Amino acid sequence: MKRNRIRGPWDFEHELTGGRQKLILGLDGGTTDTVCICMPITPFTPNHNPLEAPPVYARAVAGCSNHNSVGETAARETLEQVMAEALLKSGSTRSSVRAVCLAVSGVNHPTDQQRILDWLRDIFPSDVEFFVENDAVAALASGTMGKLHGCVLIAGTGTIAYGYTEDGREARASGAGPILGDWGSGYGIAAKALTAVIRAYDGRGPQTMLTCSMLHELQLSSPDELIGFNSPYLNLNGIARWTYADPSWARIATLVPVVVSCAEAGDQVANDILLHAVQELASSVKAVVHRLGLCGKDGKDTFPLVMVGGILEANRRWDIGKEVISCIANDFPGTHPIRPKVEPAVGAALLAWNYLIEQAQLDQSDGDYV
Repeated sequence: MKRNRIRGPWDFEHELTGGRQKLILGLDGGTTDTVCICMPITPFTPNHNPLEAPPVYARAVAGCSNHNSVGETAARETLEQVMAEALLKSGSTRSSVRAVCLAVSGVNHPTDQQRILDWLRDIFPSDVEFFVENDAVAALASGTMGKLHGCVLIAGTGTIAYGYTEDGREARASGAGPILGDWGSGYGIAAKALTAVIRAYDGRGPQTMLTCSMLHELQLSSPDELIGFNSPYLNLNGIARWTYADPSWARIATLVPVVVSCAEAGDQVANDILLHAVQELASSVKAVVHRLGLCGKDGKDTFPLVMVGGILEANRRWDIGKEVISCIANDFPGTHPIRPKVEPAVGAALLAWNYLIEQAQLDQSDGDYV
């Protein structure tokens, strides 16, 4: 080890001997939470092509690890804690780790990757392989079982469309955060709904069922209480502001079910908000597909479209994911939608696993990799 910790998340290692099974850590870090899984490296030959993910030994969950949201120090503390907890649950130590793949939101530039790589090298043994990606890459891999080809659309608290070609070209669209307008995201949908409530209250917009539904959900008595007057949410000056008391992306995004319920009940304002979200999400995918040529010259080639995130789940009559797919398929009939069978953290581990397979192929190994 490059450093010895007297106190910290790795204290448990003093009581363990490690374990003979070599492991991969796969981590998916988002704006809402961070998941780390511990997966064994099962024996494989250089020609092995896994159809199913290996078993997961342990799974740990922590909070936000996006450095843009919580700062670099807090993000690293979260990442380290969740990796340590996953190893503890598996009864293993860092000496058993063969590879680590961190797929974290907010990693948008090579300098972001390098900072995290330097930090990982200071924590793990020198023979560990490291991979640092944006969380969209792990989401894509969760649908393609570790193969980087196709497009992924993530729509949760935030949103991003990310694509990858078989020859290594990549492109992304959206994913710029709420300030720059990820309007198809959970935050974007809920923020537009809150704006509609204020506009209706001011007389600048149409009346909407969202007003009563939002106030009921938040236990407020007037739209005034969303922004400044007479509410239990008080700032230091005694001014109530539900929206600004804690304007976190995830907190706002939790209001999406209210918008969907109002749209299902026939409210036109809520319905328009969801239709706008569908158009935004579909346009992000279309931009990536065009830039990478995933659809072929005639626009009809088949490509996988991995759909990830709570906004895209098909659990209501107003099915946002279904509408998005329909909108994309109008332009690209070869779109092959995939709902992943494994979570993105497993996708991250599979990325590292496939890299180890490629290494074995390059080494022209005749035996199993152990």
